[in-house]
Amino acid sequence: MKDQTLFPLYNKRGLPETPQRLSQKSDDTPQPTHARRIYIETYGCQMNVSDSELMAGILTQNGHQTVTHIDDADVVLVNTCAIRENAETKVINRIKHLNHRKRRQPELIIGICGCMAQHLRDRLLDAAPYVDLVMGPDAYRNLPVALDSLTGGVEAYVSPKDRDPFLGLRLDRTEDYADIAPIRKDGIRAWLTIQRGCDKMCTFCIVPFVRGRERSLPLKLLVADVEKLVDQGFKEVVLLGQTVNSYHDNHSDFGDLLFAVGEVNGLERVRFTSPHPADATERMIDAMASSPTVCKHLHLPLQSGSTAVLERMRRTYTAEEYRTLVAKLRERIPNIALSTDIIVGFSGETDDEFRQTYQMMADIRYDSAFMFKYSEREGTLAHKALPDDVPETVKGQRLKQIIELQERISADINTDAVGDTVAVLVEGESRRDADRYHGKTDGFKTTVFPKANSRIGEVVNVRVDNTTAHTLIGQIV
Repeated sequence: MKDQTLFPLYNKRGLPETPQRLSQKSDDTPQPTHARRIYIETYGCQMNVSDSELMAGILTQNGHQTVTHIDDADVVLVNTCAIRENAETKVINRIKHLNHRKRRQPELIIGICGCMAQHLRDRLLDAAPYVDLVMGPDAYRNLPVALDSLTGGVEAYVSPKDRDPFLGLRLDRTEDYADIAPIRKDGIRAWLTIQRGCDKMCTFCIVPFVRGRERSLPLKLLVADVEKLVDQGFKEVVLLGQTVNSYHDNHSDFGDLLFAVGEVNGLERVRFTSPHPADATERMIDAMASSPTVCKHLHLPLQSGSTAVLERMRRTYTAEEYRTLVAKLRERIPNIALSTDIIVGFSGETDDEFRQTYQMMADIRYDSAFMFKYSEREGTLAHKALPDDVPETVKGQRLKQIIELQERISADINTDAVGDTVAVLVEGESRRDADRYHGKTDGFKTTVFPKANSRIGEVVNVRVDNTTAHTLIGQIV
């Protein structure tokens, strides 16, 4: 195996007074010894999608080509998530499938990147010794070096059977990729990472151990990025961070960033995910309430409605503080749409503690929720110190109860919207009907309607005629 201490392909550049990222094409772009065609598969959340776009930017800037079909590739990079055990199982099975392709195509390079690579490290090579490259989230700028190293280039060819795996697993608390221009897919929505890493230490979460400490990008740079995205045709920007509202840049906080981005000419909508309830400041709420560009939708993870469970999770807020925050949000932003994350069956969760979560969901009435059974993650604080002692059958029963509750609430909320007119940003053609478009409301409701004379990227008014628990159905008015 190669040493994990890697030398960067080029030094990180200092930012000028008006920051600009590297253009995607430059006369002094470093040329690889052997240009490659690279296919990137992405598993996980929007942060992983954003990282894949970053990887594509790094590779393209260095003379490689990203391709949209795996059959055209001589390198396959699997960008992975480590949040849940089933995600890792899915990726391992995918890698085994790729090995069948490699047997037919011996020169194929298989790389595992992202959170799972950082989390499992050398164990990945034991499970999949045919993997050529294992690279964590802070080492992406070394991808071109890694590809040259694996092949030895044209003049020093290395046979596949003689390759040593290339490892890049060192966390770097200064790496923010501020000088890299991501390569994004065409569309109306762009993901923009404003912060990397996490300083929260929730006991159930592996993220701080695979993405490192929190660091934010400069506000001026981010505003300039949004201006470029608008120039490229994007209508909506989603700001990303592990705890996105803990963003800070000298004296500017997340609320300041929302106001600044919201003032960019030509931008229709600003969203963000995922915030932490303990960092929901007055400035953030002010921006959501008063900026016409900042969407009136908030994904506010609860995790549990029991203060005792929240303490075991180290969530840094109580159930009552969370309720108070929701009341404040609804007072300031009466039409706000709320979604959340819920975990049932966490260590020691009693029947009464579960009932508190159930009651919290019934009282708050979220528009939607992501709901999960707790699964122990090796390397987390909970794995080290707290028993996974709730039986799987009990976890399953509890999950079933809250899913049924949330389905009823979501259906009721959507039914109440029948007869309303909602503003919808047109995203594309409906999968089920070529004569219809789909898009999102300000509150992030999926809406389907006949195309009429509308176009992708426009905001249209739709009268809601019918609904399901997950979709609004209507006509343009």
